Amino acid sequence: MSEHEILIQRAYELAIAAVENGNHPFGALLASGPTRQDIVIESMNTVHTNNDVTRHAEMELLRKASKQLGAEKMAELTLYTSTEPCAMCTGAIYWSTVSRVVFGCSAALLGEIAGDSFTIPCREIIARGERDIEVVGPILESQGAAVHKSYW
Repeated sequence: MSEHEILIQRAYELAIAAVENGNHPFGALLASGPTRQDIVIESMNTVHTNNDVTRHAEMELLRKASKQLGAEKMAELTLYTSTEPCAMCTGAIYWSTVSRVVFGCSAALLGEIAGDSFTIPCREIIARGERDIEVVGPILESQGAAVHKSYW
């Protein structure tokens, strides 16, 4: 497996767990390196269980990280997410100090599967800002597509 595949696989596991808890299939984590032992915080989508449309996996992750870690530590970590961040989550990532995002399934493929009409690549949103954020992905996209196809 490549450097990012191990942690994207974990993000997919979190996405599956989100579904098992009654939510949409999205998972995210922050890590200091490329192994499971490097995971600092994990989160998953809780939109249905919290009855709040803003409770995407990335938003949940950033809420926890902001409280637990602070901006300086967050800047050192990589955010891994099962699916390319939506516009809302990309904005939150931009305003956080996270400097790298690695995603599994692309927003374009999610849109094909789920019929979403509001898919904007996160790179386009980030490019409009003044802060550099490295974006890597898609990674293991066919696995992410399988997770989404089983849900949507």
